[in-house]
Amino acid sequence: MNFARNVVAVAGYTMISRATGFLRDMLIASIGGAGPAADAFFVAFQIPNFFRRLTGEGALTVAFVPMFAEMIESRNNQLAIAFAAQVQSILLLFLLILLALAEFTTPNLIILLAPGFVGDDNRCGMAIELTKIIFPYLLLISLVALWGGMLNSIGKFSVMAAAPILLNLIMIASLIFPPGILETPNHSLAWSVTIAGFVQAFFLALACHRESILPPLLLPRLTPEVKRLLVLIIPAALGAGIVQLNAFIGIWLASLLPTGSISYIYYADRVMQLPLGVVGVAIGTAILPMLARQVRTENTRGALLTQNKAIEVGLLLTVPVAMFLYLLADPLIALLFQRGAFSVVDSDKTASILAIYVAGLPAFVLIKILQPGFFARQDTSTPVRIGIAITFVNVFCNIMFIRIFNQISIALASVISSWINVIMLATLLYRRRHILIDKCLFVRTLQILLSSVTTASIVSFLINKIDHLLIGTKLEQAIAIISLFLSGTVIYIILCLMMHIIYIRNYSLIWRNCR
Repeated sequence: MNFARNVVAVAGYTMISRATGFLRDMLIASIGGAGPAADAFFVAFQIPNFFRRLTGEGALTVAFVPMFAEMIESRNNQLAIAFAAQVQSILLLFLLILLALAEFTTPNLIILLAPGFVGDDNRCGMAIELTKIIFPYLLLISLVALWGGMLNSIGKFSVMAAAPILLNLIMIASLIFPPGILETPNHSLAWSVTIAGFVQAFFLALACHRESILPPLLLPRLTPEVKRLLVLIIPAALGAGIVQLNAFIGIWLASLLPTGSISYIYYADRVMQLPLGVVGVAIGTAILPMLARQVRTENTRGALLTQNKAIEVGLLLTVPVAMFLYLLADPLIALLFQRGAFSVVDSDKTASILAIYVAGLPAFVLIKILQPGFFARQDTSTPVRIGIAITFVNVFCNIMFIRIFNQISIALASVISSWINVIMLATLLYRRRHILIDKCLFVRTLQILLSSVTTASIVSFLINKIDHLLIGTKLEQAIAIISLFLSGTVIYIILCLMMHIIYIRNYSLIWRNCR
């Protein structure tokens, strides 16, 4: 399995996913704006996603993938598929119980997650209704995460990376149907999420079947391998739960702020998710199986080089993007969302949150790069302990800043706590000699910062020269932003070549490896 090819494959599909996601969010913003209905939908959409990251993409994946990959590497495919089948059966049983409980406790979940909705019958009632429609998506997407982890373990990254595109396309289709088919556009969106879950599950099951790794349906049984997984998954679930608790705190506080705050945070986060997904998720997804294999074969030097190269690439790609997003936060948000029900005021408030969020972009990506250093060694408890400390930092920062900055404080607290998270993860990995923070990495980081600052200064100068286009028509805004992005990219690449941060021959080699 070639690391460069895997990263490029995941990044490519993730970029398409984020692009279709932007189109989806542009339609949602145009139709629903940042009002009560939009707040209700975003809260409803967050609840199954909260549990999904606990049961599927979060805890299960980081604990399951190294074990499944180890069995595949040892050429024991039968044992690996039997193990996956037992995990699947226990996961299904757990999720069916969870869905049954959720059906009766949805009002309490909404009040717990968004206490600001209490007394607002419009937002609260709609959020409860939409959550009940969306909740079955949890079961389907958790199966998708399990099957996707199996495919990733055998080097088939593309199908799982492409799965979110299906969700976006189906949600887009629901928004362009003639009005009146369902009660409101929000109801159409909610049903489209559940339908998309079925479609995603079908395609992942088909891909697993083609690779002869689709696990059969069995009665749940606690085999020794499953017991070992549960030992690993409990701290991993706690770790994923802590991450989600930080997101939960953000929504909880935003619901207490003026109407629209939840929507502003959602839209700003969506812009952040493009570089975060393309870079962080792509590298993090590709690095875990590779590190796990290098650790198993006691290839210590290879593991160190893989981790360091991932850090270097993460910084190389995120630092300049963070500066670009900061400089163009206002016109970018206006271009993407300011139309229909999404007003100038909504645009300004969303842009102010984005301008804070981008300061944490490199940290968000580094967390995704550093955590596999623990997961590959089947150490899921250390990130949990760090996560607990980070949660307290996040809560403290929110309490300190919320009276002064309102919804901006949620982004600020997230940025501060994320950088502290990076420092703690890197320190522990360094002490255990699992990463090598040497002179080469230090010099590379300084060179990347210098190149990024120089590029940002030139782009800032260009912005002042064409600022009239950035407040013009949508076409003028698009041309100006794309031109600035392309100019900045060319300048940054030239600077990186001049400083020998990157070499043309290396990228020609990557291109050959990716073909």
